[in-house]
Amino acid sequence: MPPLTLPTPQLLWVRLAALLFTCVAFSVAAHGAYLPHGGMADWCIFCWAFSFACTLLVLLVERFGLQAQALVSWSNFPITVACYAALLCLSASIIFPVFFLKDMWFYNNVRDYRITSTVFSCLAAVAYMGEVTLTKARPGEISGYMATAPGLLKVCQTFVACIIFILVSNPVSYDFNSALQWCMAVYCICFIISIAIVMMCVCECTGSLPIPFSKFLSCYGLLAVLMYFTATIIWPIFQFDKRYQGRGQASSRQIAVAVLTAINFLLYLADLVYSARLVFVSG
Repeated sequence: MPPLTLPTPQLLWVRLAALLFTCVAFSVAAHGAYLPHGGMADWCIFCWAFSFACTLLVLLVERFGLQAQALVSWSNFPITVACYAALLCLSASIIFPVFFLKDMWFYNNVRDYRITSTVFSCLAAVAYMGEVTLTKARPGEISGYMATAPGLLKVCQTFVACIIFILVSNPVSYDFNSALQWCMAVYCICFIISIAIVMMCVCECTGSLPIPFSKFLSCYGLLAVLMYFTATIIWPIFQFDKRYQGRGQASSRQIAVAVLTAINFLLYLADLVYSARLVFVSG
């Protein structure tokens, strides 16, 4: 296990800033933004509240020196939390103004609350990106797997897959063709394995595999690249080609899924390249 070190003053201030920004974002939104229940409003509140709670947990554990007693790998947990929080706050910073600021018919005080939440959500995303930058592994540095480029790519892969699941499930856009069902299988299989890798690293269970962890990562990386390559080709063909369309014209959601599929293919490809040459000590 990599040696645990105390957070630097710079890292501490970045985490405190992220804690403050997320607290203000969801508090203001819940207090006076008059958001509807369900849907994207609940998603944005969840993004801010989840990020706040996880950051508070990290700060308390490090403040009281409980890293050694934690049930997770402290060389992997904080940066994993920070990376997910950065993506969550970034998504909320995009979704919240698109859904709740585009129509300016509401009262000025409600508009001000919503603008304030948007601004602090953006600030929180920047703060979490700063934390990831400060805590990621430098070349030649011994660190946990999640602090390396492949580890951070795993977080991005699972997050993009979650967005794909949301887009294809409402309405369901993959059940009228077996080729599209294959694409859905690709998304599910790769998501499950990637999130399992993240959990194994955070819980220090990588040694329980029957083969060396590095070989497992290389084999899985190659498999995921091949699977996502097929999905990147098949999804747009069977969604946008009129010969295969089963339910009218392609929607903006289906176009977004095609773009996100291509993005995840590139993420898995970069992951494979990094994993093939990276030397690390898993924590």
